[in-house]
Parts: sequence; structure tokens; C-alpha cells
Amino acid sequence: MSIKSGTGTRWGYVVAVWGVLFAVPSFLWAMGSTFGARSTVAPELVRLAQDRVPWFLAVLWVTGFLKLLGAAIGIGLTRLRGRVADRSLVFCGGGAAVLLIWHGGLFVVHGILVETGAATVDPDLAGLTRWYLYLWGPWFLAGGLAFAAATVHQLRSGGRRFAASGALGALLLSLASTATGIG
Repeated sequence: MSIKSGTGTRWGYVVAVWGVLFAVPSFLWAMGSTFGARSTVAPELVRLAQDRVPWFLAVLWVTGFLKLLGAAIGIGLTRLRGRVADRSLVFCGGGAAVLLIWHGGLFVVHGILVETGAATVDPDLAGLTRWYLYLWGPWFLAGGLAFAAATVHQLRSGGRRFAASGALGALLLSLASTATGIG
């Protein structure tokens, strides 16, 4: 299995830009700023950041670095690196695509249900639901689709099972976290 060079490589760069842009708010919020968070993120999360709760700050730093790792994976999907690296990259790319599409899809579906009246939320959170519907959900979906494109466009037939394995693992993790109420 190896990764092809060519027109699909642009998707790896799209993933990289997406990951870096997505990491910025995590790092800003971890350093004490709540810029953009007050109206777009759940109030309890904003309070945790404002109160400088150590475990939550650690989560912000870790998620920021994971987003940068996603950017590095995107760059890795742009050219040949070697058999083990290629397999690892497509495994991670497939997994990231599923996790992000699942997460973004949940935000969008929930938002649509609230907007159509099929589900209700506390009136104080209605505006926040719109941010998740129109900003965060599409942002996660865009990242997931970019990861999917970067992975699929770089595969030769022998590597599909690694991408599929990563995607299946991510799907099972997502289903388990949703079923248990963790994610």
C-alpha cells in the first residue's frame, strides 16, 4: 500500500489549514481568553475556562494539540512517506473523518430538530443551538469531509482496509460514547 501523489494532495493541505484554524480557539481559551466562546459555546464550558479549572484547561490544551496533530496528518497524506507511515496515516485519516462527520452530524441534526420544533431546549440555550447548527456542526462536517477526501484520494487499492479499519474503530467509539452519554 502506498499513497499516490497528484490532485488529491490538495485535500491534505485543506485538512492542515482546517486543523490549525480549529486549534486557535482551544489555545486562546486555554490561555484565559473567552473570545468567541461566550455566544458560541455552552455556558458551563465558558465558566470552566473563565474559572481556570485545571482539568478543563488541560482538556483545552490537549484538544488544541490534537487538532494540530490532525493538521500534521493532513500534511502527511500529501505524499509518500513509507509503508508503515502510509498505513498509519490512512488509518488516522479514516478515523478522523468518521469522528468529525459523526460529531458534526449530531450537532446539525439536533439543531434542525430544535429549529423545527421536534425537540426543545431551555430558551436561554436556543441561540446557542443555532451556533451549533450553523457554525460548529458544519465546521466539524467540513473537517470530516476534508479528512475523507484526503484519505480516499491518496489510496491505492491495497490501503483501503487501513482507512476502513480506522473509520470502523472511530464509528464504534462514537456509538459507544453516544450510548453512554460521554460524547
